[in-house]
Amino acid sequence: MPCDPLGELRAWQAHLTRQHGDSWAPPIDVYETEQAYIITAEVPGLARDQVDVAVEDARLTIQGRRSVHPRAADAVHFHQVERSHGSFHRTFEFAEKIDAERVTADLTDGVLTISLPKAAPPPARRIEVR
Repeated sequence: MPCDPLGELRAWQAHLTRQHGDSWAPPIDVYETEQAYIITAEVPGLARDQVDVAVEDARLTIQGRRSVHPRAADAVHFHQVERSHGSFHRTFEFAEKIDAERVTADLTDGVLTISLPKAAPPPARRIEVR
């Protein structure tokens, strides 16, 4: 039987598509500074209204959806689809509480950058000894 690496690659890609269905996960970096946690996610092709960001206590959730279908009214026959499509949902939990009022999210050039300032620790409380 002759070797067909491209055919094997297509078969593997089809297998992965069947396994994961209509979902994907954007590549994400998470890092920390003294003042904040920073998350960057590659989401090329998504508009601001296609991404939802929510924060609760020390948990961040990012979700969105990218369609594979063009907006044209004509029927389309794809010959190859390599870009991920469908919905995604990612949740991150942090060790320290987040100051939810100061969280910012910016989508520029296909990169979503979320800054999650850490909540200030409560002030020391002096306990009177009786």
